[in-house]
Amino acid sequence: MFCPTLKGCVSQGETEEEALENIKDAIKTYLESVEDLKRLKKLRTVEVSV
Repeated sequence: MFCPTLKGCVSQGETEEEALENIKDAIKTYLESVEDLKRLKKLRTVEVSV
């Protein structure tokens, strides 16, 4: 499974139920990592228009 809105956020499991639980955990970990990077000022947002 993957979360298309969170680049690189993927997971797997032996059953669909396990895969769903694993992707929930992966999303939580992903979002916590983003918050840590923001707090350490190692993440910035850049807007680009075409």
